[in-house]
Amino acid sequence: MAWNEPGGGKDPWGNGGNRGNNDGNKGGNNQGPPDLDEALKQLLSKLNSMFGGNSGNGGSENKGNNQGAGGMIGILLVVGVLFLGFSSVYTLDEKERGVILLLGKYDRTEGPGLHFKWPVAESLTRIETTTVRKENIEERMLTEDNNIIEIELNVQYRVADPVAYALRIENPRLTLQHAAQSALRHDVGSTAMDPLLTSGREATAAQVKLRLQSYLDRYQTGIQLTNVNVKDVRPPSQVKAAFDDVQAARQDKDRLISEAESYANGIVPQARGQAQRQLEEANAYREQVVAKATGEADRFSALYTEYKKAPDVTRERLYIDAISDVYANSNKVLVDVEGGNNMMYLPLDQIMKNMPQSNTSGSTNVDVSAITDQVLNEIRSRQNDRRKETR
Repeated sequence: MAWNEPGGGKDPWGNGGNRGNNDGNKGGNNQGPPDLDEALKQLLSKLNSMFGGNSGNGGSENKGNNQGAGGMIGILLVVGVLFLGFSSVYTLDEKERGVILLLGKYDRTEGPGLHFKWPVAESLTRIETTTVRKENIEERMLTEDNNIIEIELNVQYRVADPVAYALRIENPRLTLQHAAQSALRHDVGSTAMDPLLTSGREATAAQVKLRLQSYLDRYQTGIQLTNVNVKDVRPPSQVKAAFDDVQAARQDKDRLISEAESYANGIVPQARGQAQRQLEEANAYREQVVAKATGEADRFSALYTEYKKAPDVTRERLYIDAISDVYANSNKVLVDVEGGNNMMYLPLDQIMKNMPQSNTSGSTNVDVSAITDQVLNEIRSRQNDRRKETR
């Protein structure tokens, strides 16, 4: 039989099937829902009896008050025990370190695992030591050559000393930002704009990293920098058009310089090659002249030896060789006829060489009349020269 049926068993709060109604009458069947107030009173009564509450036969009003107070104390004790249990035991991950303060003073640092701390007296601060954190800093700064640039810096760091990070400074992130701005402003202010815009970013980032790390160590922040990058350097938007013109002119300048260097790299080796060739030719000519002079000297020495053996014959031979060399380059030849006048010699072979040639039917023909005219002209010219000499 169900507990809420008439005459049934006890309800879940331990009451019998018959209970009093709101009028105070005992007996009778009540098939309505259970009375929550009555159930709460019974629970408080049981807790009161468990924790030593008053169970005598006093007045009903005193008895209800004692039961309510005892039950409330019991509930508070149970809640307090559970709270202390949960707040005393904690777990740290592999990436975390726990800084424990005892009554507000540093006591110890805990590693990964399950740990216990005294509630209320000890407090825990969790610090992630292996996580790489990032900060982006964007500032407008003045360079060494009085130009304004907008620079964006990316700083990556991790916590190397959790105690210093948690206790030495109040706001580590804000401190890092201010220190990074100071280091960046120092290096940008001592560098011209052109290196920052072109090839000087890596050098600037390295200098900022060294300076920023020295600041953080001096402040005892417990922060270790892992990487510092200059992400972007650009002129202000108000002067971007003029800056683009300057950049275009600079690129033209670099292009012309590269072309000039390329031309120099091509012409200089060529000139050096020509100079070396002339030196080699000069050396070869020197060797040739020396060898020829040496040969002539040796020939003269040999000739002199032969000359001593037969002077007349050698002298006559040398004379004939000399005259042959001279007449070989002359077009006019005068033959001295003994006991008579000078005889004129016409070099017809040389005249034939100097005559123009005409091609007829694939063959070379000589104009005889032209040769005759040239011979007659030559004879007349020589006769006139002879008459002038006789006068």
